[in-house]
Formats: sequence, C-alpha cells, structure tokens
Amino acid sequence: MPKFNWEARTRTGGMQKGVIEAATVDVVEAQLKKYGFSNIKIKSESKGLSFNFPKFGGGKKIDEKDLVVFTRQFSTMIDSGLPLVQCLEILAGQQENKAFQEILYKVKESVESGSTFADALGKHPRAFDQLFVNLVAAGEIGGILDTILTRLAAYIEKSMKLKKQIKGAMVYPITIMSIAVVVVGVILVFVIPTFAKMFTEFGGELPAPTKFVIALSNFLVKYIFLLIGGFYGLVWAVKKYYSTPSGQKNIDRMALKAPIAGPLIRKVSVAKFTRTLGTMVSSGVPIMDGLEIVAKTAGNKIVEEAIYSVRQAISEGKTMAEPLAACGVFPPMVVQMISVGEATGAMDAMLNKIADFYDDEVDDAVGAMTAMMEPLLMVFLGTTVGGLVVAMYLPIFKLAGAVGG
Repeated sequence: MPKFNWEARTRTGGMQKGVIEAATVDVVEAQLKKYGFSNIKIKSESKGLSFNFPKFGGGKKIDEKDLVVFTRQFSTMIDSGLPLVQCLEILAGQQENKAFQEILYKVKESVESGSTFADALGKHPRAFDQLFVNLVAAGEIGGILDTILTRLAAYIEKSMKLKKQIKGAMVYPITIMSIAVVVVGVILVFVIPTFAKMFTEFGGELPAPTKFVIALSNFLVKYIFLLIGGFYGLVWAVKKYYSTPSGQKNIDRMALKAPIAGPLIRKVSVAKFTRTLGTMVSSGVPIMDGLEIVAKTAGNKIVEEAIYSVRQAISEGKTMAEPLAACGVFPPMVVQMISVGEATGAMDAMLNKIADFYDDEVDDAVGAMTAMMEPLLMVFLGTTVGGLVVAMYLPIFKLAGAVGG
C-alpha cells in the first residue's frame, strides 16, 4: 500500500504532519478530515531505490530517546483532545525508527480491535516494559493518561541520565586500560625480542630487570594464543556462573561490597528503587504491584531479594520501613525518610525526594571516582611502559659505561 506525506492544521490551530498508508489520496484526506484536520496538504512519498536485506537480531533496537519523544508527544496530543487511535496513527507515521514504527502500527491495530491501550502496549515488551504498561493502565483507569505519560517521560529521562553518568565513569578507565594493554603487548611481542637478539650477540651478563622482561616476552610470544583463549574462557565461565541463581547472588553481593564501585552501585540501586516506586505510587499503582515490578527491574539480586522481603512484610501487615531496615541494603537515612513518608501519607513525594538526593549523590560519586582514578591510571601506565623501556636500556647503559671506562 502506498504511503502519503501529509501536513494539516489541528483544531487548536497548530500545524501537524506525518505519513499515512492508504490506497489513494482521497482516502487520506477523508481520514484526516474525520479527525478534525483542516488546510490539508498531501503528497505521495517518493520511493527511490530500496534494497531489502535479511534482518538479524530481531531488527533495530528501540532506543530510550525514541520512547521519551513518543511519550511526551503522545501526552501533549492526548491533552489536546485528540483521539487515541489518531495519536497513534500520527506518531507512527512520523517515527524514523522503522522497528518502533512497526510496533506503534500494531498497537494502533490492537486498540482499534477493542484492546485497552495498556494491553496493546503489553504485547510488545521489547519497547514497553512492565513499568510503562502498568502506569498506562493506571492512567486509563483514573482518566489521567496525559499526566501519567508526562511522568513516564520524566522518569525515563532521569533514568537515561543515570545510565549516562555510569557509562561516562566507565569509559575513561576502560579506555586507558585498553591502551595500556595494547601498548605493553606490542612492546613485549615485537620490540623486546629485537633487543633480546641484540643482547645475545653482545654477550655478557644482563641485569635482573632485563632478564625478567625478556623472560616475560618469551612467555607471551610462546603462549599468546593460549592466554587469549584462557581470557575468553574465563569471561565465559564467569558469565555462565552468573547465569545461575547462586552465582548471580554471590557476584552481586561482592559488587555491593567492592571498595570503590560498591558504594556507587548501592547509590544507583537506591536512586532507581525510589524513583521507580515513587513514580508508580504517585500514579495510582497499588504498592504491592509497584514493589513486584521494582524488584524485577532492580538489576541486582541482593537488592531484588530485599525488595521482595519488603513486599512480603507489607502483605503481613507490617510497615515498609521495618523490613527495609532489617535487610541491610538501604542506608538508615532512606529508611527514616520512608518511615516519615508512611506516617504522613506522603510516600510518593518522599520517595521522589530521596531519588533526587541520590541522583546528586551518584553524580558526586562518579566525579570523585573519576578524579581519583585519573592519576592512578596515569601512574600505572607510566610505570609499566617506563619500566619496560628502562629494563631494555640498562644493558646499553652498562655497555656504554664499560666502553667509556
């Protein structure tokens, strides 16, 4: 079916444009007029050259940025009074991510077939997770879908910012360590053997540092493929172990107790827990359903078990603060603030305040960790490469001294 680019004026006076699949221009015009558009301009979409390649990996990934833009635009359009199906039609038509566009068209078809918006979204977990679906369901029931979508967009944006901070903190040390490994590997495999051959021709006793470096070079040259295979084997074994319940639990526990990364991981977990639960509670999702979803998206087995223990305690009639304190995962300040939120009936506001605080804490922790790692990495790189160079030049200095004497 051909596609048509259209541009028209909405009931509120604004201009809107998009792409619609239809049999003819008349069908497109009739459909747009039915939705209340005026001053309609329609143009057939140019096909150009297209090549269909086989799809691998399930198509293009649904990016969080696409989801944020969709959610914000959808909220604005719903608030303006546009029908749900029309909003989906417009947003799907102007979506550049073809995989996401296909999902939106399927959601539209499901809604037209009689499904609720939340149920239609729930059929596509690759794009819309449980949190998104449950909040939309709460918005549909409460008649505040536009408000819920605005909160969702804000939540996703803050979640993206948190992930960006963590990735930013990891890029620098990983880059430096990768450069160090490559440089040291090149020196040991290609440069040191040349020096070793030259020293053998000169004869004489070599200094201990030089002997050590040459022995290390010989070992690396001889067993380099075995070492690479062993490294990948170790990575595979760790992943395999982490895929087991006990392995995931043990590794996640070690991660929380790690000297530098541990406190940062704990702060990220607290920020994610409070932000997600606060968004759900303020949107009208029952606390038990909220805790179930938050636990599944915790990302750390120890934190997940702690949240499930809180959920179990609440089902038995206890408050949230008591099991939170007992699990030992959440800091005392968080427990006390949640206790105050329970007592005052302002749990959602308190959770969002805690999330804001820990977002700032994560930002500070990332900055401090980066500032601390910079000089350490520079010292490591300088010592390693410099040590290799000095070890190779010691015999030359010794030979020069002997010649000069």
